[in-house]
Amino acid sequence: MSSPFSQVTQDLHTVRDYLRFAVSRFHQAGLFFGHGSSDAYDEAVYLILHTLHLPLDRLEPFIDARLTAIERAEILNIIQRRVQERIPAAYLTREAFLGEYSFYVDERVIVPRSFIAELLRTQLSPWIAEPEAIGSVLDMCTGSGCLAILAAHEFPHAQVDATDLSADALEVAAHNVADYELEDRVHLIQSDLFSKLANKKYDLIISNPPYVDAPSVAALPQEYLHEPKLALGSGDDGLDATRIILKHAAQHLTANGILIVEIGHNRELLEAEYPKLPFTWLDVTAGDQFVFMLHRNDLL
Repeated sequence: MSSPFSQVTQDLHTVRDYLRFAVSRFHQAGLFFGHGSSDAYDEAVYLILHTLHLPLDRLEPFIDARLTAIERAEILNIIQRRVQERIPAAYLTREAFLGEYSFYVDERVIVPRSFIAELLRTQLSPWIAEPEAIGSVLDMCTGSGCLAILAAHEFPHAQVDATDLSADALEVAAHNVADYELEDRVHLIQSDLFSKLANKKYDLIISNPPYVDAPSVAALPQEYLHEPKLALGSGDDGLDATRIILKHAAQHLTANGILIVEIGHNRELLEAEYPKLPFTWLDVTAGDQFVFMLHRNDLL
């Protein structure tokens, strides 16, 4: 039986044709969407517009445009790779977004998708009353450097340290820091959590560490298998990295410093293990279960 991709270019001619074809193939393949798009249609639109070098927010003017033979081949190739190799769209395009910010990504880092980005866009209001007074920020487990870059934009007087255990991830972060011309303010450090930070102290520590528990890692959709394992799982219950952060954060915070950590679906487990810690759970689009805040004095 012939592949759905064989001889397709003889039958499909316009952007609309390829969009319909892509959505059908994505549904047929049962793809997982969790790396930037929420459904087959949005992902197909993104991949097609990106491949054609068209504005990502303007499909309608081009929907019935006829495509050249080269364009048809390029679109078919990216659709086929998405279906047959289950590669997340961001790795196919080497691009990921957090709000209006675009970042280079590849398989050396997880695809950016942190709720902390939402909080940074409001300068952590009302928890930080004077953003201009923030002089030092630590982004721990920086990956692509996306949160460090957002922090540098939102806290314009801050020097930002961005740490990661992975040298490969820091190479990607360096690419993004250079793209945003922030080399003088965002400093990349290879470190296993706090291990290489000596006595450094920060007004703000943010972290989106690995937090997926072992059973969930084993059951992840195939798309996640393209991401670095180091950046996903953290012990049997997903909290190994968070425990270390809670143990050492106080000594790396200034007197009025705050700690903000994303922990996935582990709120109930974390509160049970640390019943005396007064976690403040921050509201994000998905609810108040995923990101906590603590002041330095809470951690002493």
